[in-house]
Amino acid sequence: MTTLEIDTDHGLARAELHCAKDGVAVLMLGHGAGGGIGAQDLVVVARAAKEAGVHVALVEQPYRVAGRRAPAPANQLDSAWLTVADELSARFDDLPLVFGGRSSGARVACRTASAGQAVAVLCLAFPEHPPGKPEKTRQPELDAVEVPALVIQGERDPFGRPTPGPHHEVLMIPGDHNLSADLDAVSRAAAEWLERVLRPHL
Repeated sequence: MTTLEIDTDHGLARAELHCAKDGVAVLMLGHGAGGGIGAQDLVVVARAAKEAGVHVALVEQPYRVAGRRAPAPANQLDSAWLTVADELSARFDDLPLVFGGRSSGARVACRTASAGQAVAVLCLAFPEHPPGKPEKTRQPELDAVEVPALVIQGERDPFGRPTPGPHHEVLMIPGDHNLSADLDAVSRAAAEWLERVLRPHL
């Protein structure tokens, strides 16, 4: 494992690299708003991706590196994420990038997919709306993604259930927002999907 520190316009970001042997792509994974890169679903997906021949970068946003729990505004999160993506793209000789993350990190991945030229997007527990406020939907962020996307969502997630679309599929599994009820299902789904979406880029 290697840790990179990357200067962004909003402070220092950190990327924890888990490199696969002969990796064919790079999966960037972002954390939730109040959580870190040690979240169980991020850890099992990182392991599964590496075993599937994909380099993984677990990305810590500058506000977390600085020790703050309250997330930065969306435009700052997106800007810092794209700076990290540029750094990783150069480091890995322009291998295909897959953007991903859990909860808030999934939203960042969706919003930046086009600008960052991601070939696919992996969303873990996409927060469709704040709990109890279905009228405040974030579905447009997901619908705007024009590359293949997978949403892995807990059946009892208080943040709602995203609607599938032409470019994205939604896989419902047992559990709630932390997806820890069936980590094997999370791991298996992510690995199978990565293999499928990356095939055209090999």
